[in-house]
Amino acid sequence: MSTTSTPFRQVDVFGEVPFSGNPVAVVGASQDLTTEQMQAISRWTNLSECTFLLPPQDDGTDAVADYRVRIFSLDEELPFAGHPTLGTARAWLDMGGVPAREDLIVQECGVGMVEIRRDGEDGEQLAFAAPELLRSGSIDDAQLEQILTALGISRDVVVEAAWADNGPGWVGLLLDSPETVLSLRPDYGRAPELSTPDIGVAAVRDDDSATDLEVRAFFRDDVGAVREDPVTGSLNASLGQWLTDAGHLTAPYTAAQGTVLDRRGRVRLSVADGRLWVGGSTHVAVAGGIDLGLG
Repeated sequence: MSTTSTPFRQVDVFGEVPFSGNPVAVVGASQDLTTEQMQAISRWTNLSECTFLLPPQDDGTDAVADYRVRIFSLDEELPFAGHPTLGTARAWLDMGGVPAREDLIVQECGVGMVEIRRDGEDGEQLAFAAPELLRSGSIDDAQLEQILTALGISRDVVVEAAWADNGPGWVGLLLDSPETVLSLRPDYGRAPELSTPDIGVAAVRDDDSATDLEVRAFFRDDVGAVREDPVTGSLNASLGQWLTDAGHLTAPYTAAQGTVLDRRGRVRLSVADGRLWVGGSTHVAVAGGIDLGLG
């Protein structure tokens, strides 16, 4: 029986050195795959996200993207995610993609058009323009108490808490110190009634460290266990919008993430043209093809 193969890349995103960031799988030429097949492939990769490249949709306007992408976690499709955005752009370029504009790559995804620029001199630095928050503002007291119970902390270590959702459903907590952030050992079993948003925690560094913010990201997987994401572009984007607007940080700054997982994620946030840009390294670690089994 004949089979169908398409380009496949696995990209390490945000790593300070190779194999220290967050990997994403990228499947090229995916237009013959159903949603169910995409979800099955994503589960099979066992990575936090897997993306699928498709031709852009022509809606008759000038806002035509360079490519369209569908983004899947292990158990659902996401309208937007940060490290898959940069990883997909890197994979698309590596597969021979040529952007219509020299200075920008335009990606179409569930939240609309996302602009990506090339940074740095090594060709591996990319940055995306942070999309607008879908939800912001204060968290309900009862839900905050459930989140604190799941994290195993009390209110006295919380500087501020707010919704910071740009697609995945993030709630952000700014804590009193990086040490508190790194000491967290969450257990959602302590708060079984929690209707689970994805939880991002951060603390500002006031020492001589090379980074300015320590970040961790937690979510519940499809069997109810707590998972920690190594380095999270969407969370860093929404934290950046929230924390700079609230005056806790000024851009440019560099966030560290993945420390507890022995990763060395570095996310660089800057402002240009009135927008917040979220960037870092993108390194193609695996290149080849994937048999889609569509013979």
